[in-house]
Amino acid sequence: MTNTKSIDRIAVIRDEAQRFADVLADTPPESHCPTCPDWNAADLLWHLTEVHAFWATVLGDDLRTDEQAESAEQHKPERPESMADMLPRRARATADLLEQLAALEDDDPRWTWWEADQTVGFTRRMQTYEATMHRIDAELTAGVDVSPISPTVAAGAVDHCADVMWGWIADWAVRESLAVAELVASDTGQRWLIDVGHWTGTGPQSGNAFDEPHGIRAEADATPTVTVTGSVQDLARWAWTRGGTVRIDGDEAGKAALGGLIDRGIP
Repeated sequence: MTNTKSIDRIAVIRDEAQRFADVLADTPPESHCPTCPDWNAADLLWHLTEVHAFWATVLGDDLRTDEQAESAEQHKPERPESMADMLPRRARATADLLEQLAALEDDDPRWTWWEADQTVGFTRRMQTYEATMHRIDAELTAGVDVSPISPTVAAGAVDHCADVMWGWIADWAVRESLAVAELVASDTGQRWLIDVGHWTGTGPQSGNAFDEPHGIRAEADATPTVTVTGSVQDLARWAWTRGGTVRIDGDEAGKAALGGLIDRGIP
């Protein structure tokens, strides 16, 4: 686990969200977002606005249950027609979120979608990386150079994939391991061992059959069958499906399993 205590998460969220908005303000609304292919620039702008408004409500209204969160989701603000009208709404939503994060401690209880961590700290971490990755989305959509990610934030983003973003599994599912991947940061020397697999099963309510990729941290003595090498910034972008230049070595079965995990994407 990376030591991320030095990250000023409020500053990162504030600065990344502002860069995100500044870039999109000069981007035609219909511009396609290559990393979120169902969205254009206007969709991307409104998405982060909704995200910040929603989590500001969760924190500020002390929401604790799925039912409360669903109610907040159902009462989302109506989307303005123009990006010019969205921009001040984004600024207000971000300010509201940061106000709550500044007022609360990490161990204060609040609802999150990650059952294992129902605290403000989870939202603080999640929003650090979400703002960063959507800023990259904005830059790619606008066709401008992608700004760097600090090594500590980038390492934390890889941690968050290993510990959260790749790891959800239904409680009725059966998991199978397929490979062990080692992610190696060529500039910092950091390493992550990931047990890459998939889970299968039939939803007890829907009756639908599932076969979903899955990744969790592997045991420290696990032997990797696939190695992914790149700078820590490139590893973060690659893991979050925001580009990044990495080299992947190993057996073909392991590469295929890892590819399935990454190709699922993170919106």
